[in-house]
Amino acid sequence: MSSNNYTGEQIEVLKGLEAVRKRPGMYIGNTAERGLHQLVYEAVDNAVDEALAGYAKKVRVVLLKDNSCLVEDDGRGIPVDVHAGEKMPALEVVMTILHAGGKFGNKGGYKVSGGLHGVGISVVNALSEWMVTRSRRDGNEYEMRFVRGLTTQKLKKLGKTESTGTVQHFKPDTEMFETLNFHWDILQKRLRELAFLNRGLSVTLRDERGEEPKERSFKYEGGIVSFVEWLNDKKDPIHPIISTNNERDAVIVEVAMQWTDTYTELLYSFANNINTIEGGMHLTGFRTAVTNAVNSYAKKRGMLKESEGNLSTDDCMEGLTAVISVKLPDPQFEGQTKTKLGNAKVRSITYGLLGERLDFFFEENPRYARAIVDKCMQASRAREAAKKARDLSRRKNALDGSGLPGKLVDCKNQDPSQSEVFLVEGDSAGGTAKGGRDPNTQAILPLRGKIINVEKARLDKVLANEEIRTMITALGTGFGDEFDANKLRYHKIIIMTDADVDGSHIRTLLLTFFYRQMKQLVEEGYIYIAQPPLYGIRKGKKQWYAFSDAELKSIVGNDGKEFQVQQYKGLGEMDAQQLAETTMEVGNRRLKKITVEDGVEAERIFTDLMGDKVEPRKQYIFDFARSVKNLDL
Repeated sequence: MSSNNYTGEQIEVLKGLEAVRKRPGMYIGNTAERGLHQLVYEAVDNAVDEALAGYAKKVRVVLLKDNSCLVEDDGRGIPVDVHAGEKMPALEVVMTILHAGGKFGNKGGYKVSGGLHGVGISVVNALSEWMVTRSRRDGNEYEMRFVRGLTTQKLKKLGKTESTGTVQHFKPDTEMFETLNFHWDILQKRLRELAFLNRGLSVTLRDERGEEPKERSFKYEGGIVSFVEWLNDKKDPIHPIISTNNERDAVIVEVAMQWTDTYTELLYSFANNINTIEGGMHLTGFRTAVTNAVNSYAKKRGMLKESEGNLSTDDCMEGLTAVISVKLPDPQFEGQTKTKLGNAKVRSITYGLLGERLDFFFEENPRYARAIVDKCMQASRAREAAKKARDLSRRKNALDGSGLPGKLVDCKNQDPSQSEVFLVEGDSAGGTAKGGRDPNTQAILPLRGKIINVEKARLDKVLANEEIRTMITALGTGFGDEFDANKLRYHKIIIMTDADVDGSHIRTLLLTFFYRQMKQLVEEGYIYIAQPPLYGIRKGKKQWYAFSDAELKSIVGNDGKEFQVQQYKGLGEMDAQQLAETTMEVGNRRLKKITVEDGVEAERIFTDLMGDKVEPRKQYIFDFARSVKNLDL
């Protein structure tokens, strides 16, 4: 098209909330699950801001049968007086105009706020099929109604009330979203976090979509100290929780931390209640303060000689569980989804306040200080041993020429997005899988026996395990400090094990390895589980496969006399063609994608099932034994 045709008629002006409906991803991330849940977060953040300001004590979220969501608080209620500039009720301004709210400038609406940009609730309104807003204040209850961001019922007084607060009831628009299915686990994680971060705030999640309503309430008087206690509940701490809650230059810094005898760090950082999953200045200040405090004490007490150099940040973070929460008047986030804090002054404030607290704790508690330094020094020695193991592995691979493990049967395609690797239990099943694969896009890596449980092993021991070294080399990402997900050679890593107890154990060990040592691969959706059939069914020349008892029954009925049914105990009981047809061929196979909806809960489950303590495993078995099916005895 010629640039001469570019005229004023082609300039499109989007008025009101039209811009949001035209480009929803700019405001809520996307129109899939993430964006759908962001709607709830925006409404909840406004309610929690009332708690931060000291006015709300309760927040309630209800999921209703019609896929609508209701968020209620007992704060001050949105103002209803006429806005001088807009000549409409303040409530309508907040609900229908972008960048409107009590969180800008210095007019005293909110000192600290999570719903920073002021686009929050108006965006929820724009992307909802309908929305009802109620405000209780000054002894009255008021209501407004909207359809796709447009006002359909002006401000209406419903009657007298003694309570105060805001109710936001909305139904996400099917024209905007790919799914309207709110996930209990995703919402529960966020609401639990908010209860931990706001000491004494009661947060309730209720789900009325099923046959029986489900409800859970969270309230923690200990705040983030309770959060760390909860996270470390199934671990063995080596000292009492260290905490600080202080303010400097209008920035409130709250930290709770505790080293345990585990080998993985667990750090959660927040700014104004927003989970800063990409970290930022507060996390940088935290890491530097911890590293410096540990090194300073170790050298002062002669535990670390000057000639030995310093312990690294990674050494000091091993086994550390910490929650870092900062609250500040003018946070600078990256984008509306707020995942990284950019305020430079927060780094030095966090560093200063935490450094003072750690120095005091170490001086007052030499026994615990020595235990912490010992833990970090052991981590340093293990990291050095792991580096030697990694270098040795690299040299071996260089000597064999290809740089790839000999047992890997690679695919021809060099494009990772078109390639997949099957991690197969045993050489026998590996041979069958090799015969059934598509050699252009499917690689096979047989694994012998059970890999080491990385939950109970230090880095050097993990890298000494041959099967793990083989996997790391085959995947191409490197490991530890050198890990780079961009170098991944296959964008589908498919765990394929027998459908028995041993197969389940191997699968769990592999998932533990990926979650603990290559977590980014899990978070970015590269890990899958193959679903081999449980039964092969024949009747004459016809063949069926069933992946559950229910499917078997639907094929053979209650009688099943005319059918031959074979129960597959392992992959080796199928020939290459059957394995390909049922478990490997794109279009026929069933794959389960591994995702992390609730990282905190995933952390606790891995600790329960794979950690040192036996009691949590016993309790888990006790709780879920009745629901187990197809358990080989």
